[in-house]
Amino acid sequence: QLQLVESGGGLVQPGGSLRLSCKASGFALNFIFIGWFRQAPGKEREGVTCISPSGGSTAYADSVKGRFTISRDNAKNTVYLQMNSLKPEDTAVYYCAATMTGLSINGDQYKTWGQGTQVTVSS
Repeated sequence: QLQLVESGGGLVQPGGSLRLSCKASGFALNFIFIGWFRQAPGKEREGVTCISPSGGSTAYADSVKGRFTISRDNAKNTVYLQMNSLKPEDTAVYYCAATMTGLSINGDQYKTWGQGTQVTVSS
């Protein structure tokens, strides 16, 4: 059974960077689309980015385009989210999730979720 574990969250100042990791176990990622989502207190879950099984296709929410980069290393069964130029409004719990249905940042298409990692952007 596929399980996902996020790591790499923390406290960072505005303008700083963080790299999140999503480590999979129990199933090879080679055929799985991975998405990153976030949820801030009092707000709905937001799709951030997603990546195809080969890594050749990606999609981003407008709010993070040009600042965030998703990548994957299937040999390590891990997907990464590089976050640069962080803003206070990026503060949220970040989740990775898996689907086999296609490239999408619609969370309803994702069946397996990690437990989340907190990202706080504050001075």
